[in-house]
Amino acid sequence: MNLNGRWEFEIDQGDSGLERGVLERELTDRITVPFAPESAASGIEHTDFMEAVWYRTRFTVPSEWVGKGGVVHFGAVDHDATVWVDGVEAVRHRGGFTPFQAPLGELAAGQEVSIVVRARDSRHEAKAGGKQATWYSNTDCYYTRTTGIWQTVWVEAVDPLHLRRFRITPDVDSSSFSCELVPSRNAAGASATIRLFAEGDLVATATAGFGMSLAGTARLQLDPADVRLWSPANPFLYTLEIEVRDGDGNVTDRVSSYTGLRSIAIDGTAVLINGEHVFQRLVLDQGYWPSSLMTAPDDDALVRDIELGLEAGFNGARLHQKVFEERYLYHADRLGYLVWGEFGDWGVSGAGGIGHNQGQTASFITQWLEALERDVNHPAIIGWCPLNETHQAMHDRITVLDDVTRGMFLATKLADPSRPVIDASGYSHRVREVDVWDAHSYEQDPARFAEEQGGIAHGEPFMNREFERGISIPYGGQPFFVSEFGGIWWNEELARNDDGSESWGYGQRVSSRDEFHERFAGLIGVLRDDENMFGYCYTQLTDTFQEQNGLVDFDRVPKFDLSVIRAVQTAPAAYESRTRR
Repeated sequence: MNLNGRWEFEIDQGDSGLERGVLERELTDRITVPFAPESAASGIEHTDFMEAVWYRTRFTVPSEWVGKGGVVHFGAVDHDATVWVDGVEAVRHRGGFTPFQAPLGELAAGQEVSIVVRARDSRHEAKAGGKQATWYSNTDCYYTRTTGIWQTVWVEAVDPLHLRRFRITPDVDSSSFSCELVPSRNAAGASATIRLFAEGDLVATATAGFGMSLAGTARLQLDPADVRLWSPANPFLYTLEIEVRDGDGNVTDRVSSYTGLRSIAIDGTAVLINGEHVFQRLVLDQGYWPSSLMTAPDDDALVRDIELGLEAGFNGARLHQKVFEERYLYHADRLGYLVWGEFGDWGVSGAGGIGHNQGQTASFITQWLEALERDVNHPAIIGWCPLNETHQAMHDRITVLDDVTRGMFLATKLADPSRPVIDASGYSHRVREVDVWDAHSYEQDPARFAEEQGGIAHGEPFMNREFERGISIPYGGQPFFVSEFGGIWWNEELARNDDGSESWGYGQRVSSRDEFHERFAGLIGVLRDDENMFGYCYTQLTDTFQEQNGLVDFDRVPKFDLSVIRAVQTAPAAYESRTRR
């Protein structure tokens, strides 16, 4: 049952609501969930800081749920959430980007269940917030904050024996899928049967036992005739059906899903997809909308962003400073859109002096593990990047940044050894065994950009620097790409008025569309024509508030001729002519 819609709501500016009895009384306002109270779509549109906010809703248990256990799921609540069910605390969760659940207990016919949520979002605590401004106003590349519930809330009824989660990992070498299934509990003789279908035809089946293992395992083996790879050119998806049975053979849970068979490998300085040199033409996507902020206004909006990227000649995106709604990943899977998964780690810079200016916390790792658990099954995700532009001078002491960077890298490799990992996109690379190396550059002159990036041919790629001592360990010969560049600043109104006070972008603003296309083609050509680059990520897909360097405006209206942009991007890349070592 989807619980999105009208909820009771109240701002608790002093975070004293629990002491004042807010938990027990009706709240003073109404909000449309799942939109954040800062957004117009919520009906609140309060953009100042909020120390805490409260929510309440009620639902009636359907008769067919009687005797089952209830679970309420929260897609994301920013930042520290406490949930009460019928006045009793059910769960606490820290982190604004990742899902969590609260148990509702055994359900009775006609029962009215009350759910109350308090979300704390103090401006006085260092926390992961992505691009949310830590001061009042939107400035440069920092935007309106998101507080409280901002992704879908839903409730389900489950049997005591049900599937808690599952992981399916493709293995192209053996034409198979390995399956790991975690039940809610063990039971003698219990099992799960997994069936794999290709366009409606059963092509593989396997069974995992739940009697003596906390996680059942199985392998789905394909016959050669049934092997169909997932790729950007042909994003074929197998249908997956999982059926859980107790020891008496009774079905206690059913799950319908899908999967894709594709591989990712590293061969020297190449990143291979299905053994091929697929040049990654990526675009930076920040996932903001004018009226709904980090929450997509509807499902079509998620699809539209992917379609715009494809129309402009990109084959994927770097999902920037945010853990996107999982529906985005579903659409990326079916449309063949490559994705680098990221975490919104900004918000903790400036904690100390030079060499100690990063203040990441333990919750960065816990939240990132939750994101990995949610998204690991999506074939469109071809790499992970837990941190972005961490900048701290190198010295001879181990710091919090070193600990958290390595911790997030190790957590990623343990949770998912099948995909490459960048320890930090651009800036402070701190892990020697990292899979991929990258840098950011917003040099606007193509000739100077080519000179800057030319060192990769000699094993000396461009490296971001902010301090005399540097911010990264030495490059170790990994595959390399420029994961942020471009950001060409164009706003037609401001070009006419010559007033940039409410507009921001990188470098010197172009004066015309023709100048934009010339600069775009020049910058793209530098990377596209370098066989040592396995891809790039252009900044950015959309204008975002005052940051007006998108290919389309904030309302998703193209600012330029996307067919011209597409032609530049889809010209053959030098990397694509490389052969395996």
